[in-house]
Amino acid sequence: MAEHTSSSITIEAAPADVMGVIADFARYPEWTGEVKEAEVLSTDAENRAERVRLVLDAGAIKDDHTLEYTWTGENQVSWTLVKSQMLRDLDGSYILAPVGGGTEVTYRLTVDVKIPMLGMIKRKAEKVIIDRALAGLKKRVESGAAGTGASSKPKD
Repeated sequence: MAEHTSSSITIEAAPADVMGVIADFARYPEWTGEVKEAEVLSTDAENRAERVRLVLDAGAIKDDHTLEYTWTGENQVSWTLVKSQMLRDLDGSYILAPVGGGTEVTYRLTVDVKIPMLGMIKRKAEKVIIDRALAGLKKRVESGAAGTGASSKPKD
């Protein structure tokens, strides 16, 4: 099994508010930094994104890829890579847990690129992506700009 990188952060908001921002893919370019475009390609029976196309610019990793999302209850979402130009694997998850008056968010990520890259450099890149995503998520949620997920409708 491939190694993964994970990190956690506490956000001063309810899990539903945090998941609202995570599920609102259309607004990712507003707060993630690395995601330049996001397009929901299909949704499940509960109108949650199943397949999402993302255009990513994370410095050394620039890619146009599609991810498949799996929603587990109200507090967990995971994804796997469907197709990519540069990546061999991109698997990750957000796991939310209520703590005090807020939510602990754990982000796990495994990235494997098609070009040769030292494991140490790959882990460093994963860590940077995770830390930036968690900081952006915290700032977005705590600013009151929580998403609804409703604007993440697939294209016809």
